[in-house]
Amino acid sequence: LGGCRRALPAVLGRALRGRRAVSTSWCPVGSAFDAKLQQQQPQLRGGAAGRETGLFGVPELSCPEGFQEAQDKALQESEQLVQKACSTPPGPETVMIFDQLSDSLCRVADLADFVKVAHPDCEFREAAEEACRNIGTVVEKLNTDIELCQSLRRLLADEVIMNSLDPETRRVAELFMFDFEISGIHLDEEKRKKAVDLNVRILDLCNEFLIGTHLPNKIDKHVLPEHIRYNFTAEGNYLQVAGLHADCPDDLVREAAYKIFLHSNAQQLRRLEELLANRNSLAQLVGYDTFAHRALQGTMAKNPETVRQFLEKLSDQLSKRTQEDFEMMTKMKMKLNPHNSTLMPWDHPYYSGVLRAERYNIDPGLYCPFFSLGACMEGLNSLFSRLLGISLYAEQTKRGEIWSEDVRKLAVVHETEGLLGYIYCDFFQRPDKPHQDCHFTVRGGRLRENGEYQLPVVVLMLSLPHSARGVPTLLSPGMMENLFHEMGHAMHSMLGRTRYQHVTGTRCPTDFAEVPSILMEYFANDYRVVNQFARHYKTGQPLPKNMVSRLCESKKVCAAADMQLQVFYAVLDQIYHGKHPLKKSTTEILKETQEKVYGLPYVPNTAWQLRFSHLVGYGAKYYSYLMSRAVASMVWKQCFAQNPFDRAMGERYRREMLAHGGGKEPILMVQGMLQKSPSVEDFVDALVSDLDHDFETFIMDS
Repeated sequence: LGGCRRALPAVLGRALRGRRAVSTSWCPVGSAFDAKLQQQQPQLRGGAAGRETGLFGVPELSCPEGFQEAQDKALQESEQLVQKACSTPPGPETVMIFDQLSDSLCRVADLADFVKVAHPDCEFREAAEEACRNIGTVVEKLNTDIELCQSLRRLLADEVIMNSLDPETRRVAELFMFDFEISGIHLDEEKRKKAVDLNVRILDLCNEFLIGTHLPNKIDKHVLPEHIRYNFTAEGNYLQVAGLHADCPDDLVREAAYKIFLHSNAQQLRRLEELLANRNSLAQLVGYDTFAHRALQGTMAKNPETVRQFLEKLSDQLSKRTQEDFEMMTKMKMKLNPHNSTLMPWDHPYYSGVLRAERYNIDPGLYCPFFSLGACMEGLNSLFSRLLGISLYAEQTKRGEIWSEDVRKLAVVHETEGLLGYIYCDFFQRPDKPHQDCHFTVRGGRLRENGEYQLPVVVLMLSLPHSARGVPTLLSPGMMENLFHEMGHAMHSMLGRTRYQHVTGTRCPTDFAEVPSILMEYFANDYRVVNQFARHYKTGQPLPKNMVSRLCESKKVCAAADMQLQVFYAVLDQIYHGKHPLKKSTTEILKETQEKVYGLPYVPNTAWQLRFSHLVGYGAKYYSYLMSRAVASMVWKQCFAQNPFDRAMGERYRREMLAHGGGKEPILMVQGMLQKSPSVEDFVDALVSDLDHDFETFIMDS
């Protein structure tokens, strides 16, 4: 399908060979994920010569000790670049040297950031963790280096030179100066040292808190009724509770899981309190009222006041619908459990799912046979080919290049521009692998000094089940949508081909970075797109249109309550990163905010905030998911709803939104695509209108 079955054009082949060596053993992307090739791939990996390399083709990383070597090399290179930056007269070369400096450190730090969470070997993980910490410390010191900052300041102060720079170079220069400023470059030496120390401590606390969010809680097994104990992992006289068991039909199991898994932990509570206090201290030290004011500089929202206005208006619009959703869930609970009809937080995900299944006859098991992983990858390939002129090819890897034998490497190829970059697909479950779907930048794209383009490299990490014998990996509708979402991030990384790696691909403000990925969810829920690839893996029968329509409409059942829950999380995040000292404890703030914004009662002795892992990577920015969804909704309705395969619109989307990475202000990219500047009210209206049911589907199913 799409470009994957066409032979590589001779002209394109020459162009690729002229630029860099490319494996000639490419194969169609769909077949790379079928069960047969999964068994064969390990034997093929070394190629004819059986050559060996390190992780991602980095020679040093053939063993854990290689991280020290890669780190030393990067630090040595960075020292030389700092000296060069300080001795170079102000001009465009100054920005290029700063970007080289950023690239030399990021090439190790970004790669290590992935390896520390995903590599199956604990020695690799520990070495990567150490490299992350060491590089992070160096970055914080560089961000308070007076002489280095002066070299950039001289450029920014020269009006003639600044006016001669192209917009992207000018913006990158300003972004580097912004990094200096938020790190406290304007402070005296003692305060600068304090800023570095705070940053390093914050990095450590983030790692510790993140680990704590995933640790299971133990309880004496005799505390729980015997008939529900089998739902939890036994460990001697204790039971381990590692999650919320949100889909379990037994109310008692969900209640027990909620109360035990979310039970307050004194050590984790201290970590969170110290993290929030240190973030606030850092923000005030460098001149901001709150950490939220510091974090929101340069975003679409720009400041906490706009975020608060957005969340309040959205909450007001959702209020009535949310209450109606809670009433429906309560009635369903009364129907299934007449003895206990009070709706509790552990009921929301379960009973909303029951309502969806009952109203639209949605059984994920009926959909999975139509969504084999290979078929879904072919569907993405076909969509990208028609929309953007891009094809995905599976490429053999060298021995040592990948960290698990089921990882697949994809070459991303444009029909005229050639090879754009690589996507490593780490899709399958394995022991000690985080159960989360993520996109990692391993290497950013940039224009090298010799005129060649440094190709971007990313990893997409999912948690899919392995294929059974004779049966391909089958995805639920949710898994399929997540695959499209993460591939949206990957395309942003491939097509954000900026001159500078500092702003390449997804290196852009958080409330814009989620737009391309969420937009892909709209494609994943459109029958015209799904019909291109959804075939029963045994019979070849296409997925019936009414099944797709029912699936899409089912997602709108209790969707207001689901969105209100996201508003609650975003409001809580803003309060935690707002004015300090906090007026109450984080748990008291949780209770008050939950009952005011969400509406379901707080459960005594629980501390959900201690499991809120997004406080690490999305501190003061959790609202980004909602704002990005609003933008994606507007782009979909205005540009793709009429024809999801419109090539002209696809090219406009690439030109206006993907191509700039973070090299252009996010709101300007949105304006370029929508031909207008959206207001807070526009964002709210876009989100609320997505909750309206499709009248035709409703009547048909009635």
